[in-house]
Amino acid sequence: MELPKILIASLSAGILTQLFKFFREVFYGRVQWSLLNSYGGMPSAHTAFVSALTASVCFSEGIDSPAFAISFILSAIIARDAIGFRRYLGTHGRVINMLMRELPDGEALKYPPQLRERVGHTPLEALVGMIIGISIATIFYLLIY
Repeated sequence: MELPKILIASLSAGILTQLFKFFREVFYGRVQWSLLNSYGGMPSAHTAFVSALTASVCFSEGIDSPAFAISFILSAIIARDAIGFRRYLGTHGRVINMLMRELPDGEALKYPPQLRERVGHTPLEALVGMIIGISIATIFYLLIY
């Protein structure tokens, strides 16, 4: 069974973008294995993934297809979520963690461990992810398929 071009291009964009974030930190001397499965940061792997999906569907099915419309709307929702709701969650996590550090000794043990503070993206991080996703899908369709 051959994997669909759309799936290969989309998965490649998401995985390569996430690997880029990891190796960028390694380059600066910060090896954090958790970055391979992390949220937030430059660039947005979620946005790269869905942008590659949308571009691949466009190349494969055409811009006037129902599949393109569905993937475009999905991409818009995910990008909006990354720079909106998930970014606010990171801000809330930072404030809650700060408040937890102010609790008396032993009191913090009653609550969950430290919350993630980096779960969303800036608009620039999402835009770069989108550019990477579209670029990878374009390269796949022009050079590989």
